[in-house]
Amino acid sequence: MSNEAVSRLKKDYIFNLALKGEREDGRAFDEIRDIRLETNVIDKAEGSAMVYMGDTQVLVGVKLQVGTPFPDSADQGVIITSMELNPIASPDFEAGPPRPKAIEMARVVDRGIRESGAIDLNKLCITEGEEVWMVFIDVHVLNDSGNLLDAASLGAISALMTATVPAEREGRGEDMKMPIREMPVSLTFVKVGGEYFIDASNNEESVCDTKVTIVSNQDGSICAMQKSGAGSLSEEKFLKAVDKSCEIGAKIREEFLLNI
Repeated sequence: MSNEAVSRLKKDYIFNLALKGEREDGRAFDEIRDIRLETNVIDKAEGSAMVYMGDTQVLVGVKLQVGTPFPDSADQGVIITSMELNPIASPDFEAGPPRPKAIEMARVVDRGIRESGAIDLNKLCITEGEEVWMVFIDVHVLNDSGNLLDAASLGAISALMTATVPAEREGRGEDMKMPIREMPVSLTFVKVGGEYFIDASNNEESVCDTKVTIVSNQDGSICAMQKSGAGSLSEEKFLKAVDKSCEIGAKIREEFLLNI
């Protein structure tokens, strides 16, 4: 049987389940998989976190170094986010430079941190226009079982919340905690057969025609969004997705982030 035929059968199977109000792993449409979070897992990093979302596993490390600010933000620190899709995580990943998928996901993770104001970047300024702290967020995918983006986003803010600015090591005074002032949480919806699933599996992601990621803040405001795929979104279901992202985001903060 050809790969195209297998893909069609898989899509039909998942679509038919959706019509019956079911998913292949038995979850409800708005139910996320079990999450496990470990912090301070990399000794040589300034901050780190390991996120398990179902069988998806993502490791995030945060490093800081002194650098030059951007000309249009001379009194602010710099955030640089990268993602590595390791071949050990999925047969679909290849070794070598970052692929477009990894670059796109890194940008969404970065946007959620940046646009939420999660870090008080002014407090990372050493000498205005000359020296600031540069924050490097490195995401490594260790196992891909779907929904890498939400796992990476949770790992990023968790790692940042554990991070220490190594001022003493760099001869810049005393160490300080990363100046965190917001805890953004990402929730991704995929559209399958007219229904919206959250925390999609690999199979669900492979057959969806639309994917939208919504990043919420602690006060319920939305700080970032990303849509991909050619499918459309109805206003009614989109607004419900926004409400659901805020609801589940609040639960994730309460259960995981507020305990860091």
